[in-house]
Amino acid sequence: MTLPQDITNLQSKMSAAVREHWKAFLFEGILLVILGLAAMIAPLIAGLAFTIFLGWMFLISGVAGLVMTFWARQMPGFWWSLLSAVLAVGAGIILLARPAQGVLTLTIVIGAYFLAEGVATIMYALEHRRELSERWSWMLFSGVLDILISAMIITGLPGSAEWAIGLLVGINLVFGGASLIGMAAAARKG
Repeated sequence: MTLPQDITNLQSKMSAAVREHWKAFLFEGILLVILGLAAMIAPLIAGLAFTIFLGWMFLISGVAGLVMTFWARQMPGFWWSLLSAVLAVGAGIILLARPAQGVLTLTIVIGAYFLAEGVATIMYALEHRRELSERWSWMLFSGVLDILISAMIITGLPGSAEWAIGLLVGINLVFGGASLIGMAAAARKG
């Protein structure tokens, strides 16, 4: 088979699978929207829950990293792998032991990320304004919005830690859920 034919065949099979299981996508979408709205209503609780979840992820991945590092200790980079695993375990323990401080730290990181992302997006938009004609202004707007969000988060510290992570996670869940609901509705019709 040729590559375009393989891609068409794969797309056909995926469309059939989505049509067959549209109810599962609808259920997941509704659940994500409900969880997202709950996170937006109670952002501090959502931020703490996210921090605890992240703590467990770091801890579990760090322990797995330690096991794998010692199992393959003859491999090059043993000490770097060991350091990485120990740092993950340490980060997990800290986030689980002090989730409120973890929320504050994560809020600072998110604020810095939005600032860096905003500057990068603005520079990208300005560099591509000739090739992208009118569409570059949307990228510029997105970059400015990122910087404004960053300013709200950073200038509002430590108070913004109470709402920033939970609100952003909530917004993400609502949009993700809405997209699944839309996909399920389209699959149901098709």
